[in-house]
Amino acid sequence: MKRTYVKSLKEYRHPSRFEEKKILAAARRLKKKRKLPTSVALEKETIKELKALAEWRGVPYQILMRMFILEGLHHSRAADARQPAAAADRGR
Repeated sequence: MKRTYVKSLKEYRHPSRFEEKKILAAARRLKKKRKLPTSVALEKETIKELKALAEWRGVPYQILMRMFILEGLHHSRAADARQPAAAADRGR
């Protein structure tokens, strides 16, 4: 069975479209909002990759993880909005 790793996909070969100034401005703006601490168990290699990517982008890795989570949530909500029947069924 051949394994395919996410980091080997062509989408990951080019720099992302995040802009350092916007990320840091958003981080300062959101810092004022109350956040609840949580923990996520990740493999050591995943954390190393996140830290390297965050350093390359010039942001703290915790902020980068939060951005990924919020972006995924946004995409999930958008997908649910496009499929109202499926979203209504989950609410039952």
